[in-house]
Amino acid sequence: MKKNITLVLIALCFSCHNTKTNNFQLQIDSLKTQINSAYKPGLGEFMSGIQVHHEKLWFAGNAGNWQLADFEIHEMMEAVDDIKKYASDRPETKDIDMLQPAIDSIRKSINDKNVHSFKSGFVFLTNTCNKCHAAVDYNFNQIKIPVTPPFSNQVF
Repeated sequence: MKKNITLVLIALCFSCHNTKTNNFQLQIDSLKTQINSAYKPGLGEFMSGIQVHHEKLWFAGNAGNWQLADFEIHEMMEAVDDIKKYASDRPETKDIDMLQPAIDSIRKSINDKNVHSFKSGFVFLTNTCNKCHAAVDYNFNQIKIPVTPPFSNQVF
C-alpha cells in the first residue's frame, strides 16, 4: 500500500512538473513572438536621425552655441551606438567605427569652444561620413556642409 501511494505521489509530481514546464514553454514562445514582431528601426531611420543632428550641429557650432553643439554630437553618438546595437546584422555597420576620430575631433573643439577647429572638425566629420558611405557602396548618398538651418523654429 505504501508502495502504491509513493508511486501515485511520484506520478503526480511528474505530472505537475510537466504541466509547469509546458506552461513556461508557452510563455517563452509567446514572448519570443512578441519580441520578433516588435518595432525595430531600420538603418535608414538611424541615418536620417544622424543627418538631422549633423545639420543642427553645424549651425550650433558656427553660432558658438556650445551647449547645443555638445547636445547634438552626443545625440549622434547615441545613434551610432544604437546602430551597433540594433543593426549589427547589417553589413553596412561594419565600418561605422571609422566615424570615431571625427567625432572625437568635434568633441574636442566643442570642449575648447573653438569655432575654427570646430569648422575643420566638421569638415572632417562630413568627409568621413561620405567615406563610410563609399566603403559600403552607398556613395550615391553624399553628405555636405549645410547651408540652410533644418528648422526655422529653433535658435542656433
